[in-house]
Amino acid sequence: MSRSKKTKKAECLEEMMDESKINDPSFRKTHLLVICDLYKQRRNRTIVMSGLLITLIMTAIYGTLENPFKYTLSNIGNFFTYREVFIAWAIVAGVAIQTACVSLFRLEHFKQHRSFTFVIYASVFLVLTAIIPALKESFPFWHFVHVLSAIFYALFLILGLQPFLNYVSKENPRLRKIIAIWQYVIIGGGFLSILIFGMSGIFEIWCISTLTIFLLYLSLILYEENIVKKSVECLKNEENLNIGIEKIFVPENPVKKKVSKKKKNTIKKPS
Repeated sequence: MSRSKKTKKAECLEEMMDESKINDPSFRKTHLLVICDLYKQRRNRTIVMSGLLITLIMTAIYGTLENPFKYTLSNIGNFFTYREVFIAWAIVAGVAIQTACVSLFRLEHFKQHRSFTFVIYASVFLVLTAIIPALKESFPFWHFVHVLSAIFYALFLILGLQPFLNYVSKENPRLRKIIAIWQYVIIGGGFLSILIFGMSGIFEIWCISTLTIFLLYLSLILYEENIVKKSVECLKNEENLNIGIEKIFVPENPVKKKVSKKKKNTIKKPS
């Protein structure tokens, strides 16, 4: 590398590390609302994706506690000593999937209230499916209710999620093909697993795992695009984009800073 190139690189690094340029109060004051929204979106994305990753891990662990080719997830929870684990898995999966769906609805300004309601119903029915015993010989009535609850879970989840996917495909044509492929993979793989292995845990693990991965993909793509769009609003007048990004994300979250100041003032006040 030539001497001039080394000098330019050193100057660029020095400029990027210049805290006086990064900590720019006037910049943050001008774009306060956008910056607060960016912090909020980053936090929401972390929460949503963390919940989905935990669901994916728990599904893999719980679904393989016994032979998933022979037993369904309900069988594993009811025939063996894993009933509490089954209920815990259902609560975590239900809350994580519901949180992901509702967060994506709000992120994309999807305003069909029925979809919000259906997704919440789906979570409730998933938890009920885990709580209601599935022992046909001992409790035939409750076994029937258990099966009905499982059907309602799948039905309400489809009714809640499908209109949103249609909306995203319409608003983002570039995602139309990949969304269609994911749907074929989830549904087609589910039917194929039933044909090969029958109604077993493999079918349930496939559907829940692929749906969770699909929601992870959507969360990553849609949040990233939204963050980029918001960032462009702040950076359109910036000469150096690296410094501009540092101005947004390196200093403390302004909302968090205000809260911490209020707490300090409260502590200082005499009783």
